Amino acid sequence: MENQLKDVLVRGTAWNGKIRVFAARTTQLVEELRQRHGTYPTATAALGRTLTAGAIMGAMLKGQEKLTIQVKGDGPIGQIVVDANADGEVRGYVDHPEVHLASNALGKLDVAGAVGRTGYLHITKDLGMKEPYRGSIPIVSGELGEDFTYYFAVSEQTPSAVGLGVLVDTDNSVLHAGGFIVQLMPGLTDDEITKLEQAVGSMPPVTTLLDQGESPEGLLRRIVGEDGDLHIHNTMDLKFQCFCSSERVEQTLLSLGEHELQQIIDEDGKAEVVCQFCNEAYTFERAQLKLLLEQAKPKPIQ
Repeated sequence: MENQLKDVLVRGTAWNGKIRVFAARTTQLVEELRQRHGTYPTATAALGRTLTAGAIMGAMLKGQEKLTIQVKGDGPIGQIVVDANADGEVRGYVDHPEVHLASNALGKLDVAGAVGRTGYLHITKDLGMKEPYRGSIPIVSGELGEDFTYYFAVSEQTPSAVGLGVLVDTDNSVLHAGGFIVQLMPGLTDDEITKLEQAVGSMPPVTTLLDQGESPEGLLRRIVGEDGDLHIHNTMDLKFQCFCSSERVEQTLLSLGEHELQQIIDEDGKAEVVCQFCNEAYTFERAQLKLLLEQAKPKPIQ
């Protein structure tokens, strides 16, 4: 049972290779972020949906490639940032984790109200080239699923259907989180496109299906149909992974320069740096700061 509930991502093809399909369960990941950042339910849902999209988009990458998602809306939540890579490693944060709004007209968490309906969705991909790929689209709904759908259509010219969901329990913990992305390849007929749109449109919410015990693969079978020629190419574990370290924080402090380091020593006597992504705190006492100050001083020319 435990294995069944792991955070996993499956990817494959269906309809004789005419559609690419991805689905993920991200419940434990989103719960870990909730605990690390102390997110309230609406903020949890917004961060969780973005994290799920990021995990799936990371699976579209190869090798050492990675991506960063920034959702910058005009809502009270501020900015949402998610990093993901091709190995199923993801991390993320939201500027204002303690945002919680009254339910929307459908009785659901008001993610659009928290994110805002005006702003931008930015995707930056480090593909190992000289310059990273950057794509930006205006936020179209703030619900995030529709926004990622619009991103794929406009920035990547790949018509896609995106479903994202987070179900929060009465104690604010994450009951279920997950999602899917279905991408249309060239060669689909108009009838097939209509059939796909109807299948996605008539589906219950992702979290309803996960709550009923549906697996990520089961989500995809509902979309493509039992006779949809679904081929799962691989299954990947998903995990929270931050890349902060004491050494990296040292480099950040060094980059402040001699004058600013001296100011910190004089005024505070120590420095505490908290990683935005994992909330880990790194404390540097006066003696450590003095060592860094010596390194930051310009070296005499021999």
